[in-house]
Amino acid sequence: MAYTPIFTVTDKILRAIAEIECARGFLKGATMDERWVRRMSERALLLEAHHTTHIEGTHLTIDQSAEVWAGREVTANKDDIKELLNYRNAFEFISEYVVAGYPITEGVIREIHRRLVSGVRGDRAAPGEWRLLQNCVANSKTGEIVYMPPPPSDVPALMREFVEWMQATEINPIILSGVAQYQLVFIHPFIDGNGRTSRLLSTLLLYKSGYDFKRLFTISEFYDRDRFAFYSAIRSVEKNNLDLTGWLEFFTAGLAEQLGEVVKRGENAIKSSVIAFRHGMNARLAEVIAEFLEKKTVLTSDLEKLLPDIGRRTIQRDLKKLEEKGMIRLVGESRKMHYEWIFEEKNAG
Repeated sequence: MAYTPIFTVTDKILRAIAEIECARGFLKGATMDERWVRRMSERALLLEAHHTTHIEGTHLTIDQSAEVWAGREVTANKDDIKELLNYRNAFEFISEYVVAGYPITEGVIREIHRRLVSGVRGDRAAPGEWRLLQNCVANSKTGEIVYMPPPPSDVPALMREFVEWMQATEINPIILSGVAQYQLVFIHPFIDGNGRTSRLLSTLLLYKSGYDFKRLFTISEFYDRDRFAFYSAIRSVEKNNLDLTGWLEFFTAGLAEQLGEVVKRGENAIKSSVIAFRHGMNARLAEVIAEFLEKKTVLTSDLEKLLPDIGRRTIQRDLKKLEEKGMIRLVGESRKMHYEWIFEEKNAG
């Protein structure tokens, strides 16, 4: 029997899609410094890797994740580190797959999973293999079973029908991405790693349809902020006789919110480039200004994380230059000292 998702395109979904399309248009048309785009894209990839693995139970902090990403040693669970790095490997695979223009197949889903879980926790997740055992999703704190997926004997047929639908459907790419993310979780074709695989499949489908948004968005960050809401949205489908409407409202709203944040950062990047140009400053200082426009108050350590290839002394010289221009001021005492953006306020009157 062919797979046919059940959902209604509500006003809420339409509004979210309109916001997403506006963000897409802005990012396609805006002229932003390539160095800034590249750095923010790299940062987005790190954040996605961190949050998608964090949702599944890893314990790395974002700072530890950044250290691992940069190839430095951290004291942490080795499997947590490996899962983070595996995400980069899997992401590189889907990036190449998009460029090649190949269709979505069962094989590509297996390969995404293989790359995500290989070499982790004794390969208990059977990398790239459909599960042969009945598994379940349980509350990690109480042990309560919250979802019992289809029996393993059903997995091959369910995945075949699901992939055939993805290849043939002509629905909106954003809705397709949301449906696919849920359906892979529903089938739960792997012993473990289904959530990470579903989110990367969702990203792959967006990219293939031309919705890469300069690779600046991190949908898993939205989910990780409120995991209760995330899991509630997923469970709402089963509670509503497999009607995906509630999940799709959550999915599109999350993507719209993330892209709204990206647009704001993009606008700040453009504004910072204008300010830097008018005051004879270089592209690096424009990035520093963009950070101030976004956060208003900044620590020196914030800039060291933002510009890891720039030495502390260079950053301090940059801050001194901005102070001399009357754009920032140093406030606070001792360890609480930070820099505050004042340029707009001074020129407002």
